[in-house]
Amino acid sequence: MSELMQLYKCNVCGNIIEIINPGAGQLVCCSVPMELLPEKYEDEEMIQEKHVPIIIMQGQDKLIRIGSIIHPMLKEHYIMFIEAISPDKRYLKRKYLTPGEEPNMELKNNCSYDSFTARELCNIHGLWTNAAKQENPI
Repeated sequence: MSELMQLYKCNVCGNIIEIINPGAGQLVCCSVPMELLPEKYEDEEMIQEKHVPIIIMQGQDKLIRIGSIIHPMLKEHYIMFIEAISPDKRYLKRKYLTPGEEPNMELKNNCSYDSFTARELCNIHGLWTNAAKQENPI
């Protein structure tokens, strides 16, 4: 059974889909079952340092930056998007990125949610989150 906001990838054509209405069926693309992209937090040290989202307080605003070592944003290796998700999954802010852009996203204080889980999708290393390292995500 799929879950809300899960991401699946077709390993044949590269399509990526997000679940907006969970169901029991198998997801298939190009006549092949799609692969669930797991949310990663821990991996090899150098990969982790460049992929785990970091939330930085800037007064009343927040900045989500990708990596304690800034992630490269090259044509062949880049962050596809950054997102902030409220605990109840009713609020989502997503920023799509292209090579050459800074891998960060600002959250202004005009949102009614105080806590967020941050996720990002790297075109090579998959889906990463900050949720595993925090009992109460910012």
